[in-house]
Amino acid sequence: MGLCPQCGAKGLFDGLTRFAPQCKSCGLDYGQFNVGDGPAAFLTLIVGALSLGLALWIEFTLEPPLWLLLALLTPVVAATTILGLRIAKAALLAAEYRRKAGEGRIKDQ
Repeated sequence: MGLCPQCGAKGLFDGLTRFAPQCKSCGLDYGQFNVGDGPAAFLTLIVGALSLGLALWIEFTLEPPLWLLLALLTPVVAATTILGLRIAKAALLAAEYRRKAGEGRIKDQ
């Protein structure tokens, strides 16, 4: 939903999939969280497999020209990728916030 994990205000994202530097309401610094490229890697595999299945189904069922198939699937793939990235990145950030994840530290004995 793009909500701050601390206060629930809108504004987690500054662009389509880029986090804002901090929450405008409570000031939570989003830079302290390290979501990484994990969501993008898994999403590439998932969206790619689903898109291929959809493309094959459309091709063998309706037999449209190639240009029409590309014109139909390109926006679908782009939209599902962007939506999926937003959901996955927000979920990972919220999980890191809830679990108070941080850099590994060795406690002095």
